[in-house]
Amino acid sequence: MKEYTPEKLDEGIFAVRSGRKTIRMEILPDGSVMLRVPMQASRKALLRFVRDRSDWIRKHRELTLRQEQNLAGIRPLTPEEAQELDRRAKEIIPKRVGELASSAGISYGKVRVRMMRSRWGSCSRSGDLTFNSLLLLTPPEVLDSVILHELCHRDEMNHSPRFYALLSARCPDYPQCRLWLRKNSRAVLRRIPAGEDPK
Repeated sequence: MKEYTPEKLDEGIFAVRSGRKTIRMEILPDGSVMLRVPMQASRKALLRFVRDRSDWIRKHRELTLRQEQNLAGIRPLTPEEAQELDRRAKEIIPKRVGELASSAGISYGKVRVRMMRSRWGSCSRSGDLTFNSLLLLTPPEVLDSVILHELCHRDEMNHSPRFYALLSARCPDYPQCRLWLRKNSRAVLRRIPAGEDPK
């Protein structure tokens, strides 16, 4: 799904538009609010959406600040370590995609693996899959859950109840893996080498 450059809605509030149908909100490490929104959403409606969730934002800003303090000692990978991780990921992840796709009877296109700052994986309408090489720093079951998530998009290019029913059938421990990523994603993403700015 194509996303556009973030636009500033107000001080500390940004939006990225795409073909999605719902609004997703997250608090960035600097405390700003990032919305991922449908193309046609108006600025006024988005600001009202943020205002109506001020309690949630305050709570999660405090949580984010505590997490950032806890993550302060995590060392980024050296360029050499990142290169080796990327090399290994390009060997391991496509092979695992093939194994899981074969077991589930799912076809797909090309598999790309690269270091990304904000996504673990994606699936294009043509069936091409992209995965974050940092997934090698997560438990094997988490890697599998991300792969299966993207493979399920080959049947449902959305996040509807039908999509999650398919995912639950193919990956029963998906809720636990998703929770692991929610708790640990910032720590893993902190390993991106200093000075690099992957997408």
